Amino acid sequence: MNDQQLVSVEELNIRLGDDAWRIIDCRFDLSDSRAGRKNYESGHIPGAGFADLNEDLAATKKPGTGRHPLPSVESAAAVFSRLGIDHRSTVVVYDGANGAMAARTWWMLRWLGHDSVRLLNGGLAAWTERQYPLETGNASIVPRAFEPKPRNNLIVTTEELVHAGAELAGRNLLDARDRARFRGDIEPIDTVAGHIPGARNMPFLDSLDGDGFWKSREQRRELWLRQLGTDPSTGSIAMCGSGVTACHLILSAVDAGFCEPRLYVGSWSEWITDPGRPIELGEA
Repeated sequence: MNDQQLVSVEELNIRLGDDAWRIIDCRFDLSDSRAGRKNYESGHIPGAGFADLNEDLAATKKPGTGRHPLPSVESAAAVFSRLGIDHRSTVVVYDGANGAMAARTWWMLRWLGHDSVRLLNGGLAAWTERQYPLETGNASIVPRAFEPKPRNNLIVTTEELVHAGAELAGRNLLDARDRARFRGDIEPIDTVAGHIPGARNMPFLDSLDGDGFWKSREQRRELWLRQLGTDPSTGSIAMCGSGVTACHLILSAVDAGFCEPRLYVGSWSEWITDPGRPIELGEA
């Protein structure tokens, strides 16, 4: 099993053209769903395919679901097959900078049993800073047969959290949204502000430095020690607004040597679809 979750731009540049490596551009703008595709076609890492959050990495939102429900196993496998991935592939995922979107692809591949996937540290911003090459248009990719082996034990459902009730605090439910959204001071995306009672706030950006690179494993280990204590096998659950940036928390934990958190895919945007579910404002 691959224990490296990050890759540097220097190493990826050396690997360009290596048929065993596959690259996925995951750029997406929540305020303009067409921007990711446009930016990809304007310039991407050579050989990279494109995965769109709405079209490729999520199913259509329905009543009672969050904003980005998981696609079916079959649909996800078809996407990864189109991107030229099979069991032999080492996959590198990236977005514009901080990995917020790329982490969703990283997690989905792991969910489907493909652990040989790494996130580009610093994203495209770091790549262009080093003046490494870009290509325009759409990359020519030969499809391969991606064989999914789903691990649904990595997923947490709303029903499970509701059933936990007052015991939810003991499940270590960690919310990756920024502090103002968690407290309910603001809510720029969803219709209700606040957080799930019993959840604790752990903004995904806390795993990054001021330049958008990931903090060292030692620094991130300290973050997780403060949340979970000294036992790295302690279980936890990651959530956010719609199950995207929560994947960033999961990567942070795994790469720091902690037990892989489970993902509450529906997250806040699904929790609030039932007005009877409790919410909380302010600090946890």
